[in-house]
Amino acid sequence: MFFDRVKSLDQILESAEKKGLKRQLGWFDLMMLGVGAIIGTGIFVLTSVAANKAGPGMMYSFIIAGFVCALTALIYAEIAAMVPVSGSAYTYSYAVLGELIAWMVGWALILEYAIAAGAVAVGWAGYANGFLSANHLGLPLALTAGPMDTITGTDGVIAHGAFNLIAFVISLVVTGLLVIGTSKSAKVTAVLVIIKIIALTAFVFLAFPAVDAKNFEPMLPNGWGTPLSGVGVLGASASIFFAYVGFDAVSTAAEETKNPNRNLPIGLIGSLAICTVFYLLVAYAAVGSVGAQPGGELSQSKEPLAFILRKLGYARIGDLVGIAAIMALPSVILMMIFGQTRILFTMARDGMMPEAFTKVHPRFHTPHVVTIVTGVVVAIFSAVFPVSVLADISNSGTLFAFFIVALGVMILRLTQPNRARPFKTPFVWVVGPLALAGCALLFISLGWDPTIKYFCIWALLGLSAYFGFARHNSLLGKESNVEAAKKIQIQRIVAVFIFLATIGYFFGSQIMKLFTQ
Repeated sequence: MFFDRVKSLDQILESAEKKGLKRQLGWFDLMMLGVGAIIGTGIFVLTSVAANKAGPGMMYSFIIAGFVCALTALIYAEIAAMVPVSGSAYTYSYAVLGELIAWMVGWALILEYAIAAGAVAVGWAGYANGFLSANHLGLPLALTAGPMDTITGTDGVIAHGAFNLIAFVISLVVTGLLVIGTSKSAKVTAVLVIIKIIALTAFVFLAFPAVDAKNFEPMLPNGWGTPLSGVGVLGASASIFFAYVGFDAVSTAAEETKNPNRNLPIGLIGSLAICTVFYLLVAYAAVGSVGAQPGGELSQSKEPLAFILRKLGYARIGDLVGIAAIMALPSVILMMIFGQTRILFTMARDGMMPEAFTKVHPRFHTPHVVTIVTGVVVAIFSAVFPVSVLADISNSGTLFAFFIVALGVMILRLTQPNRARPFKTPFVWVVGPLALAGCALLFISLGWDPTIKYFCIWALLGLSAYFGFARHNSLLGKESNVEAAKKIQIQRIVAVFIFLATIGYFFGSQIMKLFTQ
């Protein structure tokens, strides 16, 4: 009875027409938004994380993660062209698998977008704080990290931070850009994308001649890794996956895209193709020029690309690459918040989020209420939490959503074979199952504790939110009028029980950790 609500594709398109957003983005805007969302913390920061997990074998990790994303991009291109509205995986799931699965996908996408935005803001703040300190303009240490993060003073004493001020500020600045207008923020993003591409091109050009075959030995110091271990090539692939996340954010702009049937596939596949080429070149140059063994200098660096250039004797250019990261990473924050607001906007339009989230600014034509709320939440989140585990937690929500979308596209091929498909995934019965298998493999490679465990806790909280609020406020549910008042009360009681049990387990486990350490 919980899978009885399915919103047809025709209903989704009709809803978008009634309360939609202004179409103002072309294929180049979408490609720049995609590249802006993809190239960021992943390649500028997580290269060292991959080196620590897989050594030189991280080359394979980039290939595996890129291959899974390429399969998923082909799947996304088909469904995004069929249903050019906001909402991404949430909307697609609603049309195929029903309201409960759609809600859980939308809930999981909060992990992908909101947590990712906060993680990038914290990563950017690390670069910015380092730059300010190097120029004797550093903030007090307590304002360089949140209370859940640690800092090391000049005397070597490790302490907790108080409030990550720069991460908080950059989140609010990006939110302001998004409120002003989508087309304006897209133009800013295009400039920042060019800066990032120049920085990565300079890195490859300088590091490539220094490649030495000896730096690739041993190639697999930690092996391929095993499921739930979080190490080896597969463990690094699961982390590196964060470096590719963002291409699907292009689909969240579908409702604001001119000629979406043509431009969406170009934006999705084009942005991923550009980034994959850069990533493979950067990974090869990084490993081959200075080595990448676990525990080595590269694996310990907070700014791996700048570190490599300094190691090769290009100190000044290394500093410039660091500055490019400082300038360009806000574009990733922008795209993550952009994607989150469009998903929440669509969920609110379906009645499963507050109605205020559907308000569109009369002058800027943007969903300003949901943008401001999301931006403030991300700002607070980035001011409090560390970046360390956030990438993997973000990946868990992304992989879940990707899995559901691939499953949905294959089901639509069977249930609605004659529906117009402006873009058709080639060899869908090969691409689809491979995408499912790839997402499942990377998900379990994230490791149980804390990533998968936290994902399960988040999913339980999502179920309680659905039965406690969303199911009874859903427009589709009101139209069908299938719930009796008594049944609603029972579901709400169950929702409260699930919520309290989950919160109790989470805090109880944290307290137990404190006593056992």
